[in-house]
Amino acid sequence: MPKILIIDDERFIRASLREILEYEKFEVTEAQDGEDGLAKLKEEEYDLVLCDIKMPKMDGIEVLDHAKSLEKSPQFIMISAHGTIETAVEATKKGAFDFIPKPPDLNRLLLTVRNALEKKNLVSETKVLKKKLSKKFDMVGNSPAIARVKDTIEKVAPTDARVLITGPNGTGKELVAHWIHQKSNRAQEPFVAVNCAAIPSELIESELFGHEKGAFTSAHKQRAGKFEQAQGGTLFLDEIGDMSLSAQSKVLRALQENLINRVGSDKDIKVDVRVLAATNKDLKKEIEAGRFREDLYHRLSVILIQVPALKDRKEDIPLLVNKFLEDIAAESGDACKKISSDAISKLQEFPWTGNIRELRNVVERLVILGEKEISLEDVKKYADY
Repeated sequence: MPKILIIDDERFIRASLREILEYEKFEVTEAQDGEDGLAKLKEEEYDLVLCDIKMPKMDGIEVLDHAKSLEKSPQFIMISAHGTIETAVEATKKGAFDFIPKPPDLNRLLLTVRNALEKKNLVSETKVLKKKLSKKFDMVGNSPAIARVKDTIEKVAPTDARVLITGPNGTGKELVAHWIHQKSNRAQEPFVAVNCAAIPSELIESELFGHEKGAFTSAHKQRAGKFEQAQGGTLFLDEIGDMSLSAQSKVLRALQENLINRVGSDKDIKVDVRVLAATNKDLKKEIEAGRFREDLYHRLSVILIQVPALKDRKEDIPLLVNKFLEDIAAESGDACKKISSDAISKLQEFPWTGNIRELRNVVERLVILGEKEISLEDVKKYADY
């Protein structure tokens, strides 16, 4: 049941609002002035506050200011018989959800209360999802090799510099890209990933730049490409070494001029996108073979990050295994399995040609097929080495 705090120095107003809200099955608490209201907000968590503006001791705007600094701040609806447009604007600028004049219209009041509570729920859900997302893309490890990667990310993330991320398959290149985005000034904007190797060469330009209706046989309607979808945020071009030369040329123009053209159109579209790229190929060799543009390589590689193979950071395997055990348990809803120290030591002996991706698959196999505590015998039996 949503909890609502009414802060108003007029007892009659508090009683009227309380009667209306309790009839609608809300849990209601009253405060007789701003100081009393702020004290209650510090003692208990509320979903919504209905707050008068003109009050003795502390006015409603001051209460709003103080409340916004609390760890879990509720939504605020300001109410006043002396309200002006300037007052309403000031309240909303300071974070109030809405402003309602006294005496409040019943229908408008209830609609505003429901909308404010819905927004609070959405904000809470968004925070939970972001927490889950950041956990999903957590970079685990304390080895010198991974510490160097983390240090570079910390330095480059706040800038708009383009980054080329290299390393073998399965090492976590997309994870590095997510970390750069999450720590950047664009973190609130979209992160759009494109696997250039998974898209047929004849469709890659449409995928990246969009197309106009009728541009080709299956173009039944206009479509925005990944550059437009990532507007204001980050575009991650994974496996860019597999991109066609024609698409490379258009990507180069987008990086040089911040302009793109949809397939089938000559109209320039301005884009503001930070581009991160990744590849498991040696692009310098690709340049020598004529399969990759040297000018594009230099545009993309302002900063180079080499993600180490798992065989070069085996001291991180215990941390990674325990992280995967926790993740798998959370996904399945089962208790987290334990693993013996000699089983961990055995896992550290393997070459891990498939890197972290392979390690994760092996841990999942051990969870499914192994005993309650994963043993050395389980590793010998179910790992592929």
